[in-house]
Parts: sequence; structure tokens; C-alpha cells
Amino acid sequence: MPTDQPWDAELARARLHVVTGKGGTGKTTVATSLALALATGGKRVLLVEVEGRQGIAQLFDIPPLPYAEEHVAAAPGEGEVRALAVDTEAAMLEYLDMFYNLGFAGRTLRRMGAIEFATTLAPGLRDVILTGKVKETVTRTEARGRHLYDHVVLDAPPTGRIVPFLDVTRALSDLAKVGPVRGHSDGVINLVHSQDTRVHLVTLLEEMPVTETLEAIRDLDAADLRPGAVILNRVRPPRLPARSISSAADGRVDKNRIRDGLSSAGLDLRLEELEGLVEETVEHAVRVDAEARARARLDGTDLPVLELPELTEGVDVAALYELAEALNAQGAGGSRVS
Repeated sequence: MPTDQPWDAELARARLHVVTGKGGTGKTTVATSLALALATGGKRVLLVEVEGRQGIAQLFDIPPLPYAEEHVAAAPGEGEVRALAVDTEAAMLEYLDMFYNLGFAGRTLRRMGAIEFATTLAPGLRDVILTGKVKETVTRTEARGRHLYDHVVLDAPPTGRIVPFLDVTRALSDLAKVGPVRGHSDGVINLVHSQDTRVHLVTLLEEMPVTETLEAIRDLDAADLRPGAVILNRVRPPRLPARSISSAADGRVDKNRIRDGLSSAGLDLRLEELEGLVEETVEHAVRVDAEARARARLDGTDLPVLELPELTEGVDVAALYELAEALNAQGAGGSRVS
């Protein structure tokens, strides 16, 4: 596990941390661990999910989250993580009440099914509502003018949808030239395209996730959205000397040398056991070689790269703190943000 600090000053200054990744890379686990890391040292962090999967509740082994900001974890140094599962219908009713004073009428619309009809008729409207709620939590202040949350971590849609999700408000703003919708859209646009927002990409050291990560970085750059860090999840340490990887990956493993080495250590294996060990060695070397090539592709992005270890015991609450500590060791957290 690296102990240097790739989490640089620009990342430390960001207030909205959007976490995306190809399905199956552990995006929600990484987002949750990042929230714990950022809360370390007395900060208050809000962890938001928008996909309706209740992934945060599952990780913490608690009942499904309501549409409310609830305490889910304490962080070292008296920090706190709250979580919010954004419900599209509830957020739209809140939106109607906030901008059009239609609280009662909004509830009537819900009974009529008008909200579902509206979001089906204009699919982008759903994402506008979700990003609008996130923006509200980022910019909310207390009575003394200090931001309520030092950081907001968004467990966002996968990489294939991240740019349309974040930038959909710009398209809606082009349609709505005046009024509350335009003002709302402009506020979201200004936030997601500002220095306050960074989009972190979770990947595995495998060909398809790395390819999708590189494509997402290009798409983010083209949309003037700011990539943050690449977070390598489930990193496994190599168990062979670096000088032996290439030859072993090509199947060039000296069976007799392995047998003699084991014998000198007092281990005498049957032939089938020895052949099985050789086969595992070759498979391991092939994987390590492929991971090195994947890592080299990511090095070309010039983005900060953080690593999280593979968890042999699975993911539970203790494991989330372990991953948060690994992120802290690489610089995530930093000082209090006002």
C-alpha cells in the first residue's frame, strides 16, 4: 500500500466529490470509504446516493434510508458521516414547493401520477432533480454562514452515464430561458463545472474497466468537467519477484528448482501437487503482467492514482474504516474546509 500522498491540494479544496466507475468495480464501497476518510479530523460529510439501490444502507447493515439526512457513522477525530438516499418523486415535490409554492398541489400531482408522467416525458428531468438536490446540500449554510457540510460525496451513476447525468442541466437550461427552472439549472451548472467539484473514477486493474475509465476521462474533459483521482480498487500484491514475472507469464517455470527449494525447506510434494503449484504460479504471473499493462495505460492520464487493497474477508463496516484509513494514508482528508 503506497504511503505517499497523491491526494493533492486541488482535490483537498473540492467540496463535491462525485464517485463513478464501471459496474462491479466497487463504486459504492469506495464512495462510502471516501466519505469516512474526508470526515476524519472533525469534519461533517454527507454521503448521497441517487440510483435507488440503497447500497449505503446495505454496507452499514441498517434499514433502508428515508428521504432524509441521517447519521450513519462516526469518523476518527469526532467527524461525522450522514447519508441521504435521494428519492426522485420526493425531490420533485420539494422542488415544486420551493420554486412554485405548490406543496399541496404537488401531493395531488403525485396521486394523479403526473410526476411519473413528467419524468417519463422528459427523461432528463429526473437527473436535473437529482443533481439539483445534490447542489442544494453542497451550498446549504448554517446561521453563521458556514457551510453545513465540509464535503458532499455523491455515489453517482456508472461511467457510461456520468457525463449525461452531470451535464443534463445544461441542456434543460437551454430550453428554459427564464424563471425558476433557469435559475436552478444555472446553479447546478456553475457547481459541477467549478473547482469545487471533482469526479473520481473507480476501476480495477482489468482491461474493460480501465478502457471505460479512460473513455470517461476523455468525455469529462470534452464536457469541461473536472476529473479528480483514479482509485484502483481491490489491488492485490504480487507474490513473485519482479524479475520473474515475465518468464513465468510465458510459462517458463523451472519445476525442478521449485521442488528442490521446497525440499530444502522440508516440504516434499507429490508430482500432482507440484504441477498444480506450477500452474498457479503461471496464472498469478499472467494476472500480474496484465495488471502492470493496465496500470501503464492509466499512468498516461496524469491524474492522481490512489490504491485500495483487496479485502479477503469481504466488505463490512470494519472494512469500510480500513479502506478509509488507506485513503487517509494517501492524503485524503486534509484540513477543515469552511
